[in-house]
Amino acid sequence: MVYGWPIAGFFTLIVGLSMAEICSSFPTSGGLYYWSAKLSGYYWGPFASWLTGWFNIVGQWAVTASVDYSLAQLIQVIILLSTGGKNGGGYEASKYIVICFHGGILFIHAILNSLPITFLSFFGQLAAAWNIVGVFVLMILIPTVATEKASAKFVFTNFNTDNGDGINNKVYIFVLGLLMSQYTLTGYDASAHMTEETKNADMNGPKGIISAIGISIVVGWGYILGMTFAVTNIPYLLSGDNDAGGYAIAEVFYQAFKSRYGNGVGGIICLGVVSVAIFFCGMSSVTSNSRMAYAFSRDGAMPFSSLWHKVNKHEVPINAVWLSAFISFCMALTSLGSTVAFQAMVSIATIGLYIAYALPILFRVTLARKTFVPGPFNLGRYGILVGWVAVLWVAVISVLFSLPVEYPITKDTLNYTPVAVGGLLILTVSSWIISARHWFKGPITNVEI
Repeated sequence: MVYGWPIAGFFTLIVGLSMAEICSSFPTSGGLYYWSAKLSGYYWGPFASWLTGWFNIVGQWAVTASVDYSLAQLIQVIILLSTGGKNGGGYEASKYIVICFHGGILFIHAILNSLPITFLSFFGQLAAAWNIVGVFVLMILIPTVATEKASAKFVFTNFNTDNGDGINNKVYIFVLGLLMSQYTLTGYDASAHMTEETKNADMNGPKGIISAIGISIVVGWGYILGMTFAVTNIPYLLSGDNDAGGYAIAEVFYQAFKSRYGNGVGGIICLGVVSVAIFFCGMSSVTSNSRMAYAFSRDGAMPFSSLWHKVNKHEVPINAVWLSAFISFCMALTSLGSTVAFQAMVSIATIGLYIAYALPILFRVTLARKTFVPGPFNLGRYGILVGWVAVLWVAVISVLFSLPVEYPITKDTLNYTPVAVGGLLILTVSSWIISARHWFKGPITNVEI
């Protein structure tokens, strides 16, 4: 975690810089799939647009499902700790209660996203302030309160080889640890999807992408370091027999206050701060989802397109908002049948989304290498180099995140990421060959500039 975050952050910034350059040239709500269409030329444009668009929108739905489901799980842990913890007879909600929490959270997010854009703008600014202030408070407070602190040697050199997953190789553990960082550093394409509702979009869109990544790298690394100095016994934090039922970060917060003050109330309050931050994250995710669904259906790419690209009197694509919330809820329903199935579904959130990020960048450095017209924000002569590094990084993480995360490999421990992402690829390409190639012509030009 400690080294993986800045490494993943650096390469994510490379991806973001390439996306920002393209966004400056094409500031539209369609974002990635519109870029792919324009950068691929007349012949390849429709297929490139179709492929990018479906990877992008399904990846976004998976992100929303995973973010809001993780909040539902955190609420369950807060209730557990507030009622005495697992070892004190606390109430542990069933998976059915957790899915009800998830549905309720999505419902609230859909309502908030049905409000005029001025309200969303206010909540967005509040979310930014809450995240930054909250992170600084927690990264200082938790290590300060904890009576047992880790040494610098532990924080910067220790690998948890006693993990019960049959993985003892330090390099392999480090590679798997990149997943957390890369999963967290997603969603910055939201700035592109909001450009049609943004002033000076050809500069502010790119600024949004880069600043989102840059601030996350710096502040997030500080948070990780602060938390890691409060960690001493990793196997216990991951044990299902601790007070938080194996929810590691909750146990860190709870034990830090319990060890000093005799109770973990302060830790529960800190978890509340985190839950509000996740709530805002899910809200913004639904915003991005709905704008992508609106733009994609505006170009006729989705079933019942005429329904999803309608806007209300406040110019909010309200049908697309509720569609996004509903599909994200349906994705989380897989958790009731199988944790493995849910994890496979959520894996699309990272790999699927990054493939959608990489496709327009790939087209920019290949098919459009000589024809790309940069906007006000551009990388100059370094654009091609930065683009290739971004594409290669996505290729590398796509392989790394398909590796097994537990041994021995059984049907319950197999990493189903290749199955989920491969299934999405097969469905997308098949639908193109069978049907879409006959009628989908790519983004519809509404206004000639």
